[in-house]
Amino acid sequence: MATSISRNEAAICSLLFVVGALAIFFAKTRRTRIQTDYFTLTGVPAPVPLTDFDVDKAKARPYRPFRWEYHQTMSLKTMDPDRWIELESTYRQRIQQRNELYSKHGKKIIDMLPGSEDACRELMEMVIQFVCARYPRQFRMDTGSGIFYNNILDIASDTRTAHPLEFLLQHIPEDFLLTQERKNGLYAFRAGVSCSSVGWNVSTKIGLHLHEIHQPVPDYKEKMDFSMNRFFTNMKVDKPIQRGSWGIEVGQPLFLQEDDPDFRAPVPDLKISDLHLRVDWQTLRRLPRSRAIVFNFKALFTPIEEFRSEPYIPRLLLKILRDGKPSFMEYKAFSHVEAQVMPALEKWTKEQEEKGWVPADWKERTLAEDPFFPGWESKL
Repeated sequence: MATSISRNEAAICSLLFVVGALAIFFAKTRRTRIQTDYFTLTGVPAPVPLTDFDVDKAKARPYRPFRWEYHQTMSLKTMDPDRWIELESTYRQRIQQRNELYSKHGKKIIDMLPGSEDACRELMEMVIQFVCARYPRQFRMDTGSGIFYNNILDIASDTRTAHPLEFLLQHIPEDFLLTQERKNGLYAFRAGVSCSSVGWNVSTKIGLHLHEIHQPVPDYKEKMDFSMNRFFTNMKVDKPIQRGSWGIEVGQPLFLQEDDPDFRAPVPDLKISDLHLRVDWQTLRRLPRSRAIVFNFKALFTPIEEFRSEPYIPRLLLKILRDGKPSFMEYKAFSHVEAQVMPALEKWTKEQEEKGWVPADWKERTLAEDPFFPGWESKL
């Protein structure tokens, strides 16, 4: 005997069929996106795998991005495809700091504006593919389940449900700032995770255009505003770049705000051993799908006293600090450490000349090894 069904039942069956089909479609789409080969899509080659990498023994490269004569430019170099994201022995400490900072400061650390969601997820996927290729013993991605395995921290994350920026905070010791082109043709900061900002934070910069973000930078408006906007507009997916910025800090302040009592405060009995070079080594690249441009960086700290054994560095830095533009020195907040740094650099410069490491008649200039120095490989 045939069974008849009502029109309502038929409609419900049809609706369930459509919903099921859509669920399968979106599930497949989600799996397909996480398996995208971004190395092929971007034209930036995959990194060489570090199969014997030991994160607890790895040392950061000794970046010394000192230039003379100094001119306020973007100072761009082609990005080394092996070095987009670099891990070293501070990894566990930094991840712990990042989680604590986010728990304490919320949107000062992570925020995203409507319309940036796809770019954030694309960035997460690109980072996952890179670190799994570069550090195969440390990270693994199960593309079938969407589970990312972090063997350093012994944790797993479901990338299908994870907030992309929180995922980056929890696994990658670098900051990521996403910019997108607006209707006026200018680029604006639309999403980011930043745990290593001094004097600013995500909430003070989110939504601003490039020239607004860089307003405190000396000579930016006069010498860099036009070229920066043009560079962002014309940037190619297959042409990522890198650069470095630096400052001299008391201790190792990772996240420090202007309302913090320790911000640029005088330190009684300050010693040269208290001072560190902070280098923010930065890369900049365009994402292939969303066309957003991502700026990522990490803070690296080196005791100033290490300069004593680095040929040319004390003399080059001494020249910059002595003869640099006053506005540049003010921006670097050099005055609060000047009394300790200058005598030490003068002493080490004389020592290196006496040892024959640096000719007495050497004319200060950007080193051929920039951003390093002769013999830098011995520090690794």
